Amino acid sequence: KIVSAIESACAEIALEVKLANISSQGRAHDQKSSFNFSGEKQKTLDIMANDILKKCCRDCGEINLIASEEEIEPIIGTETGRYIAVFDPLDGSSNIDASIPTGTIFGIYRKDCDLSDGENILQPGSKMILGGYALYGASTTLVISLGNGTHSFVLNSEDGKFYLSRNNIKIPRWGKSYSLNEARASDWPEGLRKYISDLKSGRGESKIHYDLIYICSFVADVHHVLFHGGIASNPRSHLRLIYESNPMSFVVEQAGGKSSTGKASILSEVPSHVHQRIPTFIGSAGDILELEKYGKLYGGVQQLGNKKYDQ
Repeated sequence: KIVSAIESACAEIALEVKLANISSQGRAHDQKSSFNFSGEKQKTLDIMANDILKKCCRDCGEINLIASEEEIEPIIGTETGRYIAVFDPLDGSSNIDASIPTGTIFGIYRKDCDLSDGENILQPGSKMILGGYALYGASTTLVISLGNGTHSFVLNSEDGKFYLSRNNIKIPRWGKSYSLNEARASDWPEGLRKYISDLKSGRGESKIHYDLIYICSFVADVHHVLFHGGIASNPRSHLRLIYESNPMSFVVEQAGGKSSTGKASILSEVPSHVHQRIPTFIGSAGDILELEKYGKLYGGVQQLGNKKYDQ
């Protein structure tokens, strides 16, 4: 029921994204955008995607607690539900007017009846039982793991159903590219600057000269890394642990990759609050382990201070 609910929600959101740049709809160019409680611009599509996911979670009858990037606090789904759903309804929505791929990120946990609602929401990613994302691009791709491998499905727009496209995906041990905003290199710690410099020049452990492939859409960047290897990252505390970093880490680790805060596994982090943000590095196992070595040897890879940028 839960997987079916997620499929239905993502198919519906995919249609809304597809219509976003049609002038009669005007959703990508919405001038009525508001700001959410985090101070981020919130478009009509963000709200619509959030409402679609909440409705599908409630209608399936299995979700007791719902936590969303667009909600201040967790909300009740179905009183008798046995599971918890967390999601980023529309990651990268600011890019829609430029037709850059966007996505939905989600995770599911079992509800522990011995814990309070607040404690249930703050479970570490290691306790996730289902995680994944939908990528809205040239096609709509659903990538999902139930804790036993990672698989991808493609939406057939004619019948509204998802069909298996890749079974048991395996991310390469090493990649050939890295993904992050290199324009901010002057604000990076020495460890991260040296790591990226060595990747580009072929001085890393793999001896491969890495390319920069940066889409500036987290779902799209991780999706590329999942299939081709490498590393997708944001070194500052920008991505939300519960809604973004945990589910994406879960999917990649189930495909044989690794995730890190720059110091330790993301999935081992116990959230301090529902909207906690952390440095995030996700990708090929070899690349992530090498990154952590650079952090230990050269003074860290996390960009501390969480400097604010215009975008």
